[in-house]
Amino acid sequence: VQLQASGGGLVQAGGSLRLSCKASGSSVALNYMGWYRQAPGKQRELVAAISSGGSTNYADSVKGRFTISRDNAKNMVALQMNSLKPEDTAVYYCAAHPGPIAGQTTKPRYWGQGTLVTVSS
Repeated sequence: VQLQASGGGLVQAGGSLRLSCKASGSSVALNYMGWYRQAPGKQRELVAAISSGGSTNYADSVKGRFTISRDNAKNMVALQMNSLKPEDTAVYYCAAHPGPIAGQTTKPRYWGQGTLVTVSS
C-alpha cells in the first residue's frame, strides 16, 4: 500500500486548504482512511477518519471546520480545512488501516509522507 499526500502550504488564519491523498493497494487495506497531524513538540494525533462506507469521526478541535471525504473509485481521501487557526499548524499525514480508525489509540498500518500546513496569525 502506498499513500501520497499533497496540498499543504502556508495560509493565513481564517483561510482554507484542501489536502488530498492518493492511495494504491487492496481495498481491504484501504477500508478505513484518516488524517493525522503532528505539531512541533507534540504527539501525533488523529484529526479525522472515514470508512469505505462514508462514516466519519473527527477530533473535537476540528469539528465544524474540517471535512473528510473519500472517492472509493479513485482511491482518494481529502481533508477540507476551513477557518484555519495557528494551532492547526502541523505536519499532516494520510493513513490507512483495514479496521476502524477510532480514537487516538488506533495505530494505522499504512502511512503516507507528511505534508506541512502552516497557519499564520
